Amino acid sequence: MSLMKSALLAASDSRYLREHATRVGFIRAAVTRFMPGEDVESALEAARALRQPAVLTHLGENLPSTEAADEVRRDYLEVLDRVRASGVDAEISVKPTQLGLDFSRELCERNLFALIERARALNNWVWVDMEQTSYTDATLEIYRHARERYPNTGLCVQSYLYRTAKDLEPLIALGSGVRLVKGAYKEPADKAFPKKSDVDESYFELAKQLLSADARARGVRAIFGTHDPVLIRRIEEHGRAQGLPPAALEFQMLYGIRRQEQERLAAAGYKFRVLISYGDAWWPWYMRRLAERPANVLFVLKTMVAR
Repeated sequence: MSLMKSALLAASDSRYLREHATRVGFIRAAVTRFMPGEDVESALEAARALRQPAVLTHLGENLPSTEAADEVRRDYLEVLDRVRASGVDAEISVKPTQLGLDFSRELCERNLFALIERARALNNWVWVDMEQTSYTDATLEIYRHARERYPNTGLCVQSYLYRTAKDLEPLIALGSGVRLVKGAYKEPADKAFPKKSDVDESYFELAKQLLSADARARGVRAIFGTHDPVLIRRIEEHGRAQGLPPAALEFQMLYGIRRQEQERLAAAGYKFRVLISYGDAWWPWYMRRLAERPANVLFVLKTMVAR
């Protein structure tokens, strides 16, 4: 792992920076590249302007109380209703620790199931994000329990973890929705591939699993969440080699990143959604986005100079 990436991931965990850096003008200006605003209306307006299907996520994790987790549940219930009223094609994505996993699995499940039930009534989906490896087993258990009852739910998995290839097998057997990402938390070398090339190769092998005849027969909804142009081309080529039409593949990318590539994928007939984040708890998320592609730090420096 590069020194730059390590430093950015360390910064994402810093409580001091979370409390103080977010008040700095040029940092607040730079973050708008990756999120259109701090409220849900900003996210909905961005989705309208882009005229593309979206996934909305309210930033935040490791909440201080069970009451805060209940508030997140109420907020997402309102978001689902607002999405329906707006006519925007938007799903939601939530973190287990936002829903109270730090306090109890039962609380997290209760809050998650409330969201999935409302989404099902509105013909919508809920995605469960994957966090650090300390939460992986609990998150998989919660997701499997949810998937047994609700087909309109998907799970994020991370290619930088050694364990993911094995974790993916039962998810495919369930006919799950699976969003494949590289992973952006600081993990020890015995848990995650330290080299980018290994993470990339793991991603491609997992993508092939998700596009296998068995996965397709079981109704797996495979999502490829990456901005890596090399990986995207490899997945496109693999899909063509398997005789799959573009509409059989679905990609997701973050708001504000590689916009031309987003437009190309949509124009080529691939299913595509843009992930739009909102909320004021953006510091850890922002640092992890920079760590995923340290070249983005140049954008921050240019913003500083411009001011």
